[in-house]
Amino acid sequence: MSRVNDVGGQTGFGALRIEADEPPFHADWEARVFALNSVLVRNGVYRLDEFRDAVERMDPRQYLATSYYERWLIAIETLLAERKVLADG
Repeated sequence: MSRVNDVGGQTGFGALRIEADEPPFHADWEARVFALNSVLVRNGVYRLDEFRDAVERMDPRQYLATSYYERWLIAIETLLAERKVLADG
């Protein structure tokens, strides 16, 4: 079963666009999410493949409605909750 993010081999998405002078982050919070993920992976809280899987497990409606780094944050929260690092509430 393919997931919403699995678009390999599909057509109709248009050509890949590379925007000149595109910043790596559009807001400070995005850079913080990137850094947080890097620290958690480096410290063995979870592996990069587990992080990718957490992004891919998102509900398709939520996946399509969120930005790239919002997906990262949701995946981080999911993994921390699953590992009981992040308390419910």
